[in-house]
Amino acid sequence: MLSRTIVALLFFAGSAFAAAAPKRIAPDTVPHTTAMFLASLSGDGRQQVTFKAAAMGTQFFFEEPTGVTVYGYDGRGYRRQTFLKGYTLTKAIKRYAR
Repeated sequence: MLSRTIVALLFFAGSAFAAAAPKRIAPDTVPHTTAMFLASLSGDGRQQVTFKAAAMGTQFFFEEPTGVTVYGYDGRGYRRQTFLKGYTLTKAIKRYAR
């Protein structure tokens, strides 16, 4: 009897963990320009894309395999300031944190 109870508990516990859905990260709305940018990055869905991005103060950092593009906020949007070839996101943020 005890072993049946333990098996049943393990079954239900395992089912609960297996049924957990992955966390959704997509926003409810996306500006048209952002949608077009993301679509172009992935070749309209033909290629999976991985990148890192961060914001600090008025700077926005976009890391890709060859380096980090730094954008500055001009009151209406972010404009490209520079490209730091060979930098990682962490290294670029440290450079601008000074």
